[in-house]
Amino acid sequence: MTTPVSSIRNLGPAYEAACARAGITSAEMLRDLGADAAYARLLETGTRPHFIGYYVLVMGLQGRPWNDCKGREKAELRKRFDAIKARSHDKGRSEFEAALDRIGVIEKRP
Repeated sequence: MTTPVSSIRNLGPAYEAACARAGITSAEMLRDLGADAAYARLLETGTRPHFIGYYVLVMGLQGRPWNDCKGREKAELRKRFDAIKARSHDKGRSEFEAALDRIGVIEKRP
């Protein structure tokens, strides 16, 4: 028996639909992949990167409220998010361009 993605705390129908587009069809599959690999798949299949969407997933997989992420933990998650985004969404960008983008010097590509 499979459990819907939306059964995971913080994840609703829209997140479930994005997961389905990425081939993640159950809560069990999402848990097995883990937050980082799952989020990379979401980005690779057209989900626009958004830090809140990433940490909502992380918190949900830990059974925590979405707004429980604070301080040092949030800063560490931001580093993980940036790395996933760089690998899965910003393909074709040089490291230099990515660094400039992070500090707001260049416009983001669509």
